[in-house]
Amino acid sequence: MNKATRSPWSWIPTLYFAEGLPYVAVMTISVILYKRFGLSNTDIALYTSWLYLPWVIKPFWSPFVDILKTKRWWIVSMQLLIGAGLAGIAFTLPTPFYLQASLAFFWLMAFSSATHDIAADGFYMLALDDSQQSFFVGIRSTFYRLAMITGQGLLIILAGFFEKSTGRIPFAWSITFFILAGLFIAFAVYHRIILPRPSSDTGKAARTPKEVAAEFGRTFASFFTKKGIVLAIAFMLLFRLAEAMLVKLASPFLLDARDIGGLGLSTQQVGLVYGTIGVIALTIGGILGGIVASRHGLKHWLWPMALAITLPNVAYVFLSIYQPDNFFWVNLAVAVEQLGYGFGFTAYMLYMIYFSQGEHKTAHYSICTGFMALGMMLPGMAAGWIQEHLGYEHFFILIMILTIPTLILIPFIKVDKEFGKSKKAIQPAGEVTTEQ
Repeated sequence: MNKATRSPWSWIPTLYFAEGLPYVAVMTISVILYKRFGLSNTDIALYTSWLYLPWVIKPFWSPFVDILKTKRWWIVSMQLLIGAGLAGIAFTLPTPFYLQASLAFFWLMAFSSATHDIAADGFYMLALDDSQQSFFVGIRSTFYRLAMITGQGLLIILAGFFEKSTGRIPFAWSITFFILAGLFIAFAVYHRIILPRPSSDTGKAARTPKEVAAEFGRTFASFFTKKGIVLAIAFMLLFRLAEAMLVKLASPFLLDARDIGGLGLSTQQVGLVYGTIGVIALTIGGILGGIVASRHGLKHWLWPMALAITLPNVAYVFLSIYQPDNFFWVNLAVAVEQLGYGFGFTAYMLYMIYFSQGEHKTAHYSICTGFMALGMMLPGMAAGWIQEHLGYEHFFILIMILTIPTLILIPFIKVDKEFGKSKKAIQPAGEVTTEQ
């Protein structure tokens, strides 16, 4: 088959699976890893929240990915860098300086992963025509979700198995990261061979980097002069305030011993409940959210979705108070919270698309995703310190109190009554497919 016209089935599933795994490794696996190594919740939340930074600042360098080299080159190169970062983590975990070294490699992975997102989404549009893009949008989302299940579920279960079989936690996690590193080297080799070579993916532009920077400056400035910008930024930063803090402590809570307020689950059990059952519920919630929003529009569903992303957090209050022995109740509580999160997050994504409408919508949407990441990064940094001072029960009660700012904002949000119905909510280029 001609290299410029390879079947999308040969590369879209693997490309978006490869896009999802490093994000999960940086944001979720790192938390469980450091918890198993005995770090305090304060340190875990602070250090791993800093790893959001590449996604916060991604809009600033995304224009240059468009003009420096081809998207294809960026994809393969970033996959090699991600593989190198994973191998670096695997090598350093058994050492006395594992924390500083592994964090450095995690940051390399985060930067490479954010750049890979830019290149992969850009390549998707260059390599496919409009009808193919529409057809495969569900396929790419499905394989991204499969990457989440693999990372948060199967890999955690695998690490737990190695913990039990070897009795050596650093060695067990080192093996797990070596496996991931090998997988990404294989991805880079495979995509180096299989990715098509669309003629439009030249890596050349009529404008110089200086001209691009000047244009981006004007676009960036125009974003902050949009009508309702203050309220929009408040929405992007506060809509997930409670969830941003909860997500950093969910896995540590499940792992911590019962005598200090946790549930005392094993690594394998956490992989099953949070990384498998939880992700499946999250995905179902997202699908349902998309279906109902397409029928009645964002304005109609804004309140129900805001309630869905906030009220189910009470499941963790229940778990922290009763500390159930029955694994069924743990699975049910996590599934309810993640189902509500997936359903409610639809409103967040649609609002960012809505606010980005007009001239420069792609660049403005990219800036919105930066605020989205910032909204997770800042609250997450303080979550561990707050929890260690309050204890899990009172921390999760505080989480419920922190849902109030989200609900206070909703009456002030102005949305076109028809937006979101049918094809009104067209996703702009560079859409973030993850639930960051």
